[in-house]
Amino acid sequence: MDTAKIQYRDQEWEVKSGMTVRDAIQKGGLDPSAVLALKNKKLINDQTILEAGDEIRLVNVISGG
Repeated sequence: MDTAKIQYRDQEWEVKSGMTVRDAIQKGGLDPSAVLALKNKKLINDQTILEAGDEIRLVNVISGG
């Protein structure tokens, strides 16, 4: 398997391993500045290179003042 799985709400898609999290987010039609990426319940940055078999969960950024 040379893909990684991206999950956001009720959507799920697969991307090729070797791309950045940012590219995978954009491929799903999302704004990278509007979501945070989690791998194994730990925050990762958008420049992380996806490896085969990775499962990434995206959550909305919530801000307030």
